[in-house]
Amino acid sequence: MEHQHGNQQFACPMHPEVVKDAPGKCPKCGMDLVPLSNSKEEHSSHQHHVQHESEHAHPHMKVEKHSQHEHQHSGHSGHAHHAGMIDDYKRRFYIVLALTLPIMALSPMIQHWLGVDWMFTGSSYILMLLSSIVYFYGGWPFLIGLKDEVKSKSLGMMTLVAVAITVAYVYSVAIVLGLAGMDFFWELATLILIMLLGHWIEMKSIMSASRELELLVQLMPSEAHLIHGEHITEVKTEDLKTGDVILIKPGEKIAADGIITEGNSYLNESMLTGESKPVEKSKGDKLIAGSINGNGSLRVEVSHGSKDSYLAQVIKLVQDAQQSQSKTQLLADKAAGWLTIIALVSGALTFIVWLSLGKDLAFAMERMVTVIVICCPHALGLAVPLVVARSTAISAQSGLLIKNRTAFENSRKITVLVFDKTGTLTLGKFSVVRFDSLSESYNRDEVLAIAAALEQNSEHPIATGIVEKAKELKLSLPAITDFNAITGKGIRANWSGKQVRVVSPGYLKEHDMNIQPPASSEAETVVYVVIENRVAGLIALADEIRKESPDAIRILRANGIKTFLLTGDNKEVARKVSESLGMDGFMAEVLPHQKLKKIEELQEKGEFVAMTGDGVNDAPALAQANIGIAVGSGSDIAAETAGIVLVNSNPKDVVNLILFGKATYKKMIQNLIWATGYNVIALPLAAGVLYNFGVMLSPAMGAVLMSVSTVVVAINARLLKV
Repeated sequence: MEHQHGNQQFACPMHPEVVKDAPGKCPKCGMDLVPLSNSKEEHSSHQHHVQHESEHAHPHMKVEKHSQHEHQHSGHSGHAHHAGMIDDYKRRFYIVLALTLPIMALSPMIQHWLGVDWMFTGSSYILMLLSSIVYFYGGWPFLIGLKDEVKSKSLGMMTLVAVAITVAYVYSVAIVLGLAGMDFFWELATLILIMLLGHWIEMKSIMSASRELELLVQLMPSEAHLIHGEHITEVKTEDLKTGDVILIKPGEKIAADGIITEGNSYLNESMLTGESKPVEKSKGDKLIAGSINGNGSLRVEVSHGSKDSYLAQVIKLVQDAQQSQSKTQLLADKAAGWLTIIALVSGALTFIVWLSLGKDLAFAMERMVTVIVICCPHALGLAVPLVVARSTAISAQSGLLIKNRTAFENSRKITVLVFDKTGTLTLGKFSVVRFDSLSESYNRDEVLAIAAALEQNSEHPIATGIVEKAKELKLSLPAITDFNAITGKGIRANWSGKQVRVVSPGYLKEHDMNIQPPASSEAETVVYVVIENRVAGLIALADEIRKESPDAIRILRANGIKTFLLTGDNKEVARKVSESLGMDGFMAEVLPHQKLKKIEELQEKGEFVAMTGDGVNDAPALAQANIGIAVGSGSDIAAETAGIVLVNSNPKDVVNLILFGKATYKKMIQNLIWATGYNVIALPLAAGVLYNFGVMLSPAMGAVLMSVSTVVVAINARLLKV
């Protein structure tokens, strides 16, 4: 297929960091490079499934419309290509395996070891014919890879394997045609066989590592039930617009972000938030596209279309993270490049040294081939990308969205974690912390029920807190009439022929209702229930600390991380929250621009600072911090200044992030140590430094060790857990 290259770039579907200006093969895995979408009309299979969704996440990008159903089931070229590559390696492996058995049976070396003589006239030519099929058919992926690597001036694993099998094949053919020596045909066949097996296993591991991310894409249903008056029509999910009303039947996936207008149900949001417990949803609650409805039927008003959905933003963030190169990955890539050069040079030197020591050509050739094969940097090239693919996908499922790989890896360096208060360490809403009766005529439950009856007509945060407490206690609310607001002071109504007010302390003072106020904290907001101009009771509310916050702070302290509270609230509130959680300090009554200064002050003291925030006012501080962590879902998820986004406003997720970042980095280092350490030990053995002690590695054994090294790296990446 002819391409008009121009400014078109091409990338590897499995190694997104490999980007070339021309088509070819990936130097790391040998897969075909696919075009990155410069035009708005192309969908790069490089992002197999994901790119389609990420393009929809940007309304300014004009994209041809494709059905979501087609998107999920037509076998996007990237995914189909990956599956095709696995099948190709599998097919080549089995064919080469079938040919390897007679090649080994006809090999003079194997017959000598077995003490048999199966030679006959023309057997050497049959051996050469079978080996030629193995070389050209089984070795074709490596030969093509060599051409592409040379063309792109990026020598790697394919170059090493291709050079090794070509040297072995040409030398062996020369032996059959009259050159004195012993052929390498059986070593050639087993080498190619093992390399194909290694690639087959590796490709399956890579596919498995990315499967978690594909599940995110598959969450979005292809169609939705659009309500038009009394009629319901089936429409494509991507055609939904803001303001549309859709029907969600029991057991169906939510087709778009929206607000429930009718119905209630329990929803499974585990794939999006990591919360396994079903969440109760009713009228007025927000829904996230991709979550799964329970047994209830819901009518939902669409808040924005699929291209702007929360899920689309998640997929875009994940995709960007998987494509971003961290310092660790760059180090691995550089090491792999150098290892290729070292392998070729070491192979040539090994050949020259053994010849100069008087060994025959066949022996020197064998050592050279073994050195080149065993030093293939495949494991090193995969050491970081496999961990990246795994960690990013797992993070997305657990509500940790990594926008910047370097920030995520650097989470292990955090010495100070600065928390925003409202909505992170606290619930971000007023909750009743205590209530009591101040009159013998009414008990405390009656006081709360009466207040809730009045407040249910108000949308004020205090009112919401009182009503929710009454619901929690399952109190029956009395009927009230003639509801009115008292501007700036509270509310009033009639109950059972009595005038009832829910008012602030200022109202009592203004009307000389002097009572001895009960002991309270400045962190609390107190309202009074007044019945017929007599104070009947009080209700104290506060921004309640999340139940997860104490454990989060404790775990952080146990890991040597200092914690500070940074809030715009008054000092008394900040002090109470900070002290109750055992934090190292607080910074209160700060404006948005002052938050940035506080972060700078900590950095000047040599601290590596992470900052959590949940809104626009936190953006300057998030940008200044060494690691910015945006907290909260919805529109906040797109906070451009943060390197990491937490879906839930749960402080324990911050802890999970840091611990998972440490675990991820540890896996990367383990893989790098294994991949490089393996070569440090294997190269001298392959070169024959222990020849005088009877230790020799054959080319086939070199291929086995190389493949095992790759598989070990892949398995180690798969063992990564949150």
